Amino acid sequence: MGALTRSEGPLSAYTILDRLRDNGFRAPLQVYRALDKLVEFGLVHRLESLNAFVACSHPGCDGDETIAFMICENCGQVNEISDDPLAKRLKQLAGEASFALKKTTIELRGICKACHPA
Repeated sequence: MGALTRSEGPLSAYTILDRLRDNGFRAPLQVYRALDKLVEFGLVHRLESLNAFVACSHPGCDGDETIAFMICENCGQVNEISDDPLAKRLKQLAGEASFALKKTTIELRGICKACHPA
């Protein structure tokens, strides 16, 4: 997990493997198994659109039903956000469709404030 916490942005499993080779990691399967466990414990999140992983910035959020990320398409910065009204609305929409919602991950793609032209 240290490779992710030290990183300034999301990392692919293969990038993590490259960074951990000196620590005895040799096979992608080792990294994927470790990442699966870290995701399960809520310490790491998988960003589907990037096929990458990022360390959780909200400890204890593994109990949250809705997690959202703002991903800058220019610099790659990822910000984890939570919003209770959004989570409640999504749960309501799922219920209206008779859909048993378990977990929601939202990825917002755009340009961050630092990259946005003034």
